[in-house]
Amino acid sequence: MRLFVAVYPPPEALDDIAAQAHRLRVGEVAATGVNVRLAPRSSLHVTVVFLGEVDDDRLPTVEEALGRAVRRWHPAAGADQSGPPADGGEEAGPPRLRLGGGGRFGRGRFTLLWVGLTGDTGALDRLAGATRQELRRSRIPHDRRPFRPHLTLARPGDRVDRESVEEDVRTLDGYLGPSWPATEMVLVRSHLGPRPTYDRLAAWPLGPGVTGSRPG
Repeated sequence: MRLFVAVYPPPEALDDIAAQAHRLRVGEVAATGVNVRLAPRSSLHVTVVFLGEVDDDRLPTVEEALGRAVRRWHPAAGADQSGPPADGGEEAGPPRLRLGGGGRFGRGRFTLLWVGLTGDTGALDRLAGATRQELRRSRIPHDRRPFRPHLTLARPGDRVDRESVEEDVRTLDGYLGPSWPATEMVLVRSHLGPRPTYDRLAAWPLGPGVTGSRPG
């Protein structure tokens, strides 16, 4: 199974960035019928760690590793929170983030447009670090490239001219969405194809209480 770990923005943040995406040049081109692979609102997420193909029988080990990662991360989460420190008797709340800024990965047919994150990104960096450490400890293969938190908006490739892509990058550079709390980390299974689909397998709260959850 093909797995990744993600944080999902709430509906109000998704509504805002989806509206922004449709105002971009790639959004205008998509409206004419060109397949710029504009990401559906339902699939918009921030990847914490990409695992790739994992044997089905290793799923329990993956979930155990992710649970340990969140438990290790919680004491450090308070470093970026206002109010009493974690050792003062209150658990740290979830990190608050905003979608903002953006850019382009790749060139030509590999061009990808993304929007970045602002806010308590330090807590998210630590969460990604703890997750990778626990996956290594459990000998679970995963992408070890440096963590660059972002949300993929479109994969226009070379179906949009370079000038339009650069215009969209400049527009995204001035974008700032609403603030939101990252309340949980989610393990997701992806199914590739012309229209990829995603299954939520398990989740771990990023606020008080660290009990994992699974779909009913």
